Amino acid sequence: MAPGLGAERSFGYPAVAERFADAGYAALLFDYREFGASDGDSQVVQPANQRADYEAAVDRVKRVDAVGRGLVLWGASLSAAHVLTLAAERRDVDAVIAAVPMLDGRAIARRRGGRYLVRSGLAGLRDLVGHRIGRGRSVPIVGDTEELAAITEPGTKRKYLDLVDRSSTWRNETPARSLLGVANYRPVERLDEIRAPTLLLAGTDDAIVDVDSVVDAGATLARGTVVTMPADHFSPLGEDFEPAIGHQLSFLRDALDR
Repeated sequence: MAPGLGAERSFGYPAVAERFADAGYAALLFDYREFGASDGDSQVVQPANQRADYEAAVDRVKRVDAVGRGLVLWGASLSAAHVLTLAAERRDVDAVIAAVPMLDGRAIARRRGGRYLVRSGLAGLRDLVGHRIGRGRSVPIVGDTEELAAITEPGTKRKYLDLVDRSSTWRNETPARSLLGVANYRPVERLDEIRAPTLLLAGTDDAIVDVDSVVDAGATLARGTVVTMPADHFSPLGEDFEPAIGHQLSFLRDALDR
């Protein structure tokens, strides 16, 4: 298990891990490099590196004798994109849970309009070059609608920040080059390669991920289950936690035949 875009593992995710543990599943929740308790603090979001961190976590768990052999990949938001991509590449995955999944970074960026595309592209390229000579640029991870940020949809800033652990040293900033990596990340193109049972959990009030795109994506999965529920992008970790975790546990019982 790993957190979403620009987040740390303490941002509402422990409650999910605890419910899985209560149901008899061993759950490993970790921070990506450059975030939280892991090495580094640049808070750069690089999908390829984060997938590598996820694979390292999986390989570590598989070496623990006390843990069963079944493997479930769990992700939300951007980490849902990671687990879907990994499930397309691996054949040892028994089930996948992808909550409010960011399936197509390009589509999300396009919905923000041409001005956002130009500004984010220029800022990302300048930082990509400039950070090597000490002239990098940061942008907010979550901002208001007119800000240049990784997340800009209406109403999302307050809901994201409400999940931030008060004891965390997290900063609402990421190197601008992160915008390039996220915008060019398209796990939707690999969904037909996934062979494991896969749950896509979508919120009908999600301002970031269009619910119809998740429903359409589910049709390309060989063994897909799509659940839509009244929720936004962050409420499955907050006010809609109980129905969201209920759907996930029900899926696991069926997928793993428990």
